[in-house]
Amino acid sequence: MDFYYDFLTPVNANILQFVSELPQGTIGKNVKIIQESIDKELEPKSIVLLGVPEDRGAIRNEGAGKDLDSFRKEFYALYSGNWTGVIYDFGDLKVGETFQDTLVIVQEIVVSLLRSNQIPVIIGGSQALTYAIYRAYDQMEKRVNLTAVDAKFDLGMLENPLDSTSYLTKIIMDKPNNLNNYTNLAYQTFLNAQDEIHLMDGLLFDTYRLGNLKKDIELCEPVLRETDLLSIDIGVVKAADAPANRNKMISGLNADEICQISRYAGLSDKLNIFSIFEYNSKYDIHNQTAQLMAQMVWYFIEGVHLRKPEFPNVDLNGFKKYIVMIDDETYQFYKSESSERWWMEISLKEDNKIKRQTLIPCTYNDFLTANRLEIPERWYINRRKLG
Repeated sequence: MDFYYDFLTPVNANILQFVSELPQGTIGKNVKIIQESIDKELEPKSIVLLGVPEDRGAIRNEGAGKDLDSFRKEFYALYSGNWTGVIYDFGDLKVGETFQDTLVIVQEIVVSLLRSNQIPVIIGGSQALTYAIYRAYDQMEKRVNLTAVDAKFDLGMLENPLDSTSYLTKIIMDKPNNLNNYTNLAYQTFLNAQDEIHLMDGLLFDTYRLGNLKKDIELCEPVLRETDLLSIDIGVVKAADAPANRNKMISGLNADEICQISRYAGLSDKLNIFSIFEYNSKYDIHNQTAQLMAQMVWYFIEGVHLRKPEFPNVDLNGFKKYIVMIDDETYQFYKSESSERWWMEISLKEDNKIKRQTLIPCTYNDFLTANRLEIPERWYINRRKLG
């Protein structure tokens, strides 16, 4: 990792002074702030905080990611949970002479962290950086489930330059294509063209409207259980709770909901990259957004330390099996006795014989829906994907 340190700016002296005055038990007293060199072997499964102050590609949000000191102060001042792992702070990336230079070094650092079994937490400017993080999986030879928490789908013309409004199109179309599935959480219909909404459906991508999540935030949990990379546009949070974004909206998720999503992300055994973008400190009011982002990261780390590896398709010990009959068809559900998480089984049949079976994460409400003799929508969505 020492090679990459040449591309990083350490946490500055003002922040170090701030940390020295914090009480014992706070995150600032426990985080390992990298100052001179990066250990060649980090503690495995550590949280690695990295700032990327790159605003090129942040459409109508110039200055995004340029000042992360407010976020660090708020984060360091929080008290740690009952955590046993290590948190490293790598400081901030030195942005490249060109936007492409920044994308390359972000990709390489993420590759190195993933290969050494670390969990990057990236706080950045332009959400277009999601493209570079996604491209890191090229060298991992791994199919990727990408989830974005965003009011918009960020689809643009393929021939347009990469930016925060078009990065998803680049991910979908550019080779090599490692995208296994894309999910959007909290989109707002009036901010997306109808042909884009139809395109998402045609590509068999999963989309969840803001209103549906506000009725039941637990809808996010099964999605995040299957996610590798989570990209959050902080503009998805309503302006009253997170004003530090020039594109902020009067409507959106609230602070509690985005923190719950962050906790679900941490709990996911599969998720290995957590990222927040489009934070613009010059629009913040009384550090509200910095406080919220600090709490989001706190809840993510809390979730990581509560992870329980559970795979009912490997071992059914510790699971209860439930069978529901709907129109002479059987629907099987599994509930973990320790975490109380749910899965449901989808069977593919051919000539009345089971060709293939798979288990997908679901919610207790999906089970209740089946008990009302209604097939859960999640079942339909996943059955269509499986062919």
